[in-house]
Amino acid sequence: MARYTGAVCRMCRREGQKLFLKGEKCYGDKCAMVSRKEGAPGQHGQSRKKVSEYGLQLRAKQKTRRYYGVLEGQFYHYFELASKKQGIAGENLLRILESRLDNVVYRLGFASSRAQARQLVVHGHFTVNGTRVDIPSYLIKEGDTVAVCDKSKSLDSMKALIELNGSRPIPMWLEFNKDALNAKVARLANRDEIDLDVEEHLIVELYSK
Repeated sequence: MARYTGAVCRMCRREGQKLFLKGEKCYGDKCAMVSRKEGAPGQHGQSRKKVSEYGLQLRAKQKTRRYYGVLEGQFYHYFELASKKQGIAGENLLRILESRLDNVVYRLGFASSRAQARQLVVHGHFTVNGTRVDIPSYLIKEGDTVAVCDKSKSLDSMKALIELNGSRPIPMWLEFNKDALNAKVARLANRDEIDLDVEEHLIVELYSK
């Protein structure tokens, strides 16, 4: 499974905002966005340059891709899927990204970050409709039920994660059962329920050239 293995905090600094890629560290004083490091990383990170139209479009794409931890090839594949669906392509793209299994696991508070959620899914801690799924990019559908495996419910590490992230609000499109540690996908996410500060129409413009 291909994934980014470089410095994570560099990505937040490059985009100029927190992408919450490292879980609890992002909320503390050690976060690179609140430390003395300012501006984009690298030798010329402090220089101010006028951003072109293409630059704005590229940054919107890179920010979204990094937010969900998706590599370029797969991201473009999602864009093609979104373009073929009815509705607004940009919103369809974000809806598809939100329906990834690793993102759903993160949204339910079973992990502190999407990277951690991805690792938990790969290790087989979750089921979809009663069947164990170890593919982070698995796309859930309306009516699906995502649950913690029975054997994983008793793990101290899983209990600690659930307690740590218990205060995080659960999206309205997920019907969470805290006692059973499962959730039904009532519907796919609406755009106003996705807390990503990006103008998705810029991504559509970039790929439409």
